[in-house]
Amino acid sequence: MKPKLPGLAAGLKDKLIQQALERKLRQAATPPQQATSTASNAGARNAIPEAFYRFHLHPSYQQLRILNDGAARMGLQNPFFKLHEGAASDTTRIDGSTYVNYSSYNYLGLSGDPFVTEAAKAAIDRYGTSVSASRLVSGERPIHRELELGIAQLYEVDDAITFVSGHATNVSTIGHLFGPRDLVLHDELIHNSVLQGIQLSGARRLPFPHNDWNALDGLLTEHRHEFERVLIVLEGIYSMDGDYPDLPRFVEIKRRHRCFLMVDEAHSLGVMGARGHGIREHFGLAGSEVDIWMGTLSKTLAGCGGYIAGESALVEHLKFLAPGFLYSVGMPPAVAAASLAALQRLQKVPERVKDLQERGRSFLKQAQEAGINTGTSEGLAVVPAIVGSSLKATRLSAQLFEHGINVQPILYPAVPEKSARLRFFISCTHTEAQIGQTIKTLAALI
Repeated sequence: MKPKLPGLAAGLKDKLIQQALERKLRQAATPPQQATSTASNAGARNAIPEAFYRFHLHPSYQQLRILNDGAARMGLQNPFFKLHEGAASDTTRIDGSTYVNYSSYNYLGLSGDPFVTEAAKAAIDRYGTSVSASRLVSGERPIHRELELGIAQLYEVDDAITFVSGHATNVSTIGHLFGPRDLVLHDELIHNSVLQGIQLSGARRLPFPHNDWNALDGLLTEHRHEFERVLIVLEGIYSMDGDYPDLPRFVEIKRRHRCFLMVDEAHSLGVMGARGHGIREHFGLAGSEVDIWMGTLSKTLAGCGGYIAGESALVEHLKFLAPGFLYSVGMPPAVAAASLAALQRLQKVPERVKDLQERGRSFLKQAQEAGINTGTSEGLAVVPAIVGSSLKATRLSAQLFEHGINVQPILYPAVPEKSARLRFFISCTHTEAQIGQTIKTLAALI
């Protein structure tokens, strides 16, 4: 049985689907008072509606099922959860066939790099597959500190801390450091993990227009005095759009208004700067200019998890009190070793960074010349092809797959319906021939 297709909400104008959705949601959300009254008439005064203790009747699951069924009736295939049969870089194998691949964060080809692979194997031989405890109690291993000190050295800051999940890094860090008397201002396109962290913290949340430092300045002028701690959160490269903020402007604003500044470098480490040291290197800034450097290990650094880098007080605070670190098992040795090796390789192979940047610019230039809407992308590893509806994005993804090209659609609600897109992740290992053929095929299909 084929898996159902998630996320194709807006754009499916079928009235029958909408009517069914409304009916099922009304049934699932029957107020307890009404349900009790109905049960009373049947002689069961204390009955609880089935929707309140059955997962298959949960309103959001009902919505998902209705939308998936509607997509299936329109002949749409599921573009998600494809099984990749090996390491994925510029190409990948799916169901026995090889595809040009644009759905991997393996920007510098370090996942699968022999040096990185051997480091992970050696860590297993020495430490086993798990540290089997929180690092605070008995899960600490030398490889953890080597990785953290390596990250701190790259940012030229005091120290760093690694978490077992990139998403949880933002959730736990923001959720722990800030509270109800504080304010968090964030770019309107910020990642879900930041939003979840703010919600956990209880701080007031104010978004500002994408990359608009002037709007941020206005919000702080109006509201800074109402709060104790204030945090500004940006991304190094925005993963949906492939653009980046004017970081020096934001640094100046955070100084003037006496705020904290946090930069999520999930997609900019290894991608920006002459050596791939990220947005800090791109703008020539000192590591101390940003209060909280955050990043993930799952992209350029070929592992899994996240990190926070900054001053000693920040890192020590998180190590002893942040729930996402304190109550979580330590990172598996093989993962820490792989990321450490990838960090070392990053500093030894700057030509890969140069190749990546050239391939990204080439993809962007050819796409724009072909009339493809690439939005605000700067061509640094992430280039969207904005097509205007979830339905069209899904169909284009399927058609490209038939032509040997694997690229994922990004659909509502991940982006606004009119901004549904295909999202191309570029690797340093992509060739000009692959890029040229991809653009030619996409332009013909659009």
